[in-house]
Amino acid sequence: MIEAKGLTKRYGDKYAVEDLTFTVRPGVVTGFLGPNGAGKSTTMRMILGLDRPTRGSVTVNGKPYADHRTPLREVGALLEARALHPGRSPYHHLLALAQSNGLPRSRVLDVIDAVGLADVARRRAGRFSLGMEQRLGIATALLGDPRTLILDEPLNGLDTEGIRWVRGLLREQAVQGRTVFLSSHLMTEMAQTADHVVVIGKGRLVADRSLAGLVAESGHSSLEDAFLGLTSDAVEFRPATTTRNGSHR
Repeated sequence: MIEAKGLTKRYGDKYAVEDLTFTVRPGVVTGFLGPNGAGKSTTMRMILGLDRPTRGSVTVNGKPYADHRTPLREVGALLEARALHPGRSPYHHLLALAQSNGLPRSRVLDVIDAVGLADVARRRAGRFSLGMEQRLGIATALLGDPRTLILDEPLNGLDTEGIRWVRGLLREQAVQGRTVFLSSHLMTEMAQTADHVVVIGKGRLVADRSLAGLVAESGHSSLEDAFLGLTSDAVEFRPATTTRNGSHR
């Protein structure tokens, strides 16, 4: 379970996240939605102890992330697929993490097989495509067989087969009673994967309810339309409209 209470992050006079309170429960896939610049990545970084809140608190399974003695067994995270040494192979990247967390070598081979990287397990990751890097990032998140998964845009760079595989994986993890917290801009995929959604705009909570309830209460027929209606006043990066003669306004 992830519990955020009054979570706030300020940079100078600007709030990236302001007074954010929500709970991500086990057994369901919770989607984390918001326009660009809404504060999603900042929130995820605070959950994982990478950024310190200005005020408020956030815990994972009852403790701040940094207080867990074996963090990979508690939380598996993917925030940036390219956050690995390009000279390392998937096998050695995962082995180093496994050894530092007291995990058996066999677990490395298990997750490499699970994400479909067995044929390139000894190849340098610097030559990987974005989709292959995403698979390695997911393998890293799964390494400790954690009770909680936090994934930021895990579908980037994946082909149709890969997207379907991730969708099934997340559903399976939730069915097993794990906490799954997923950020994505792909509303069609989120509509097929998430049970519950937390929506933020300009760093503040906009909605926290079941996906079906959010769509029904919005009066729209799709998650995309419901989301756009909820966040229309929270879009900070809006392109200029183009007139017929090509000018911008």
